[in-house]
Formats: sequence, C-alpha cells, structure tokens
Amino acid sequence: MSELNTIAVKILEKGKGILAADESTGTMTKRLDGVNVPSTPENRLLFRETLFSASCMSECIGGVILYDETIKQESSKRNKIPELILEMGSIPGIKVDTGAKILAGSTNEKITEGLDGLRERLKEYYKLGAKFTKWRGVYNISENYPSKLSIQSNAHALARYSALVQENDMVPIVEPEVLMEGEHSANDCFEKTSEVIKKCFEELILHKVDLKGIILKPNMILAGNKSKVKISNKEVAKLTLKCLKNSVPTEVPGIAFLSGGQSEIESTENLDLINKINDTDFIISYSYGRALQQSALKFWSRDIDNIEGTQEVFNHRAKMNTLAAQGNWSKDLEI
Repeated sequence: MSELNTIAVKILEKGKGILAADESTGTMTKRLDGVNVPSTPENRLLFRETLFSASCMSECIGGVILYDETIKQESSKRNKIPELILEMGSIPGIKVDTGAKILAGSTNEKITEGLDGLRERLKEYYKLGAKFTKWRGVYNISENYPSKLSIQSNAHALARYSALVQENDMVPIVEPEVLMEGEHSANDCFEKTSEVIKKCFEELILHKVDLKGIILKPNMILAGNKSKVKISNKEVAKLTLKCLKNSVPTEVPGIAFLSGGQSEIESTENLDLINKINDTDFIISYSYGRALQQSALKFWSRDIDNIEGTQEVFNHRAKMNTLAAQGNWSKDLEI
C-alpha cells in the first residue's frame, strides 16, 4: 500500500467518518447567528474545540476538515488545533478551494476557484499538520443543467487540485456535489450524478492521480427538495449504490458521503441502508457537517460553557453515524 492509500484507509476504517468543520467565516457566522451566539474568532474556536476534544473523536471520527482560520489557531491548552486533533486519535485535513463563483459562459452555474497559488498554500498546510484536503465542485439540476461546460470545467479543476495535493503528499477528497435544490426526480439525480462522477474520474486519470490515494465525497441519490415524487429510503440506498458501482473505479478505497441538506436522522438512516446492501469493496462512510453538528450547536448555544453536555450530544450523533457506516444502526438507538 502507498502512504496515501494508508492515510485514506485509516481515515475511514472501522466505521470512522469525517467531521466537516471547514465552514468559512461567513457560513459559520450564519450558523451562529441562527442560534443567537456572536460570531467572534473566540466563539468559533470554542465550539470547534469542544467537538475536537470530545471522546468520540478517537472511536468515530477518522478525520477533521478544517478551515484556514482554524488550522492556525491554538486550543485552550495552548497547542495547535492540528495537534489537538492528532492527540484525540484523528487526522487533520484542510479545505483548500476558495469557493464557487459564477461560471463564465453559463451564468446560472458555478465553478470552484482556488487553483492559483494552490501549490504554495499546500506546502504551508502540510507544515501546519494537514494530511488530507478537500475541494468541492457544485452542480445544479434542471432541464438544462448541469451543462457539459459545468461538468467538464469542475471535473478539470478537481483533477488539477488532486494532482497538486498528491504531489505534496496529502490525500485529496474529491467532492462533486449535485445539489438537492430543485424539482428533479431521483432518476434525474441518478443520471446526472453518474455523468458528473464519470467525468471526474476521466479527468483524474488524465492528470495521473493515484486513485488508491483519494477519497470520493459524493451526494446520495435523492429527489429534489421541491420534487412532488419522493422515493423510499431503501430506494435511495439502492440507487446510490448502483450509481457508485457504475461510476467509481474499483481502485478507490473509500467513499464518504456528504449529507447535502438531509436531516441528521435521514442522513444516518440512508447511510445505514446503503451499508446493509453494500456488496462492493468500497469503504462507505460519512463526511458530514451540519448532520453531525446541528444538535450539538443548538445545545451549546443555550450555555456555551457547558462543554461536557455539548460533547455528549456530539458523541451520540457521531456514534450513530459510525454504526450506520457499518450497517449496524437502527432507529431504536436514537434518543
């Protein structure tokens, strides 16, 4: 096994998942505003450090995606945040894209930027302790979208990013997210997601990316949030697994789903059902943001000094998702 493959597998082994704590300052401010907590650097750090020092980190969370602000901060014990994460038995990572901007030539779609200066930034993040990275491409679904231009442009960016990351001895998380917003059916989502993922791997191979040293972070196959025709959770699982088997090369060691607007319970249940029927060699786990943090954030906002209580809420959610990543979750376990 290559060193990159070893890191990728370690992040997702034994049902472990990834905590996506890489919200930008703007996004984190919206989250904190939503629970009436001032968005200061100190409060953003306090909430994140509360999660990073929870007991579930060693048994459930294999990796943490950080934001540029957080990876450079110190914990209350005066050690660097990446050091805290390592001490808790997890692996620090970093979001390296600079956000999705309007795509020239298709102004209703977006292209993720951040390739300029990326090689230099990666060297800095590696020195700060990052062992893996994340880059997210986003795609709309409608009658005309995603366009060939959007699919090609984002796949090309994801591949260039991945090649640079591996050049710097880190594991790239490749995140092509077909968005849930819209009136599209689950079959539309299946077709478009399959097309998007296949194009990503065409570009990754063209750019000589080692597929054994990446983690794929896709969306599940869901009907749009405005669709009148929903499908069952079991159908979500079947279609999602079918999409992966048809679109993802077998060399890829692990797939960590994004929650993509699903509720905490829904994202856990769907992950569990996928693993109950998983007949592939892929490790299939989670890389959740809100679906791991939302209940903990609400609890914490009532008393930001109640560290232990907040950690209990977070521990529960993490344990539920780790059970789901092993196909061992049931609703009876929820509190």
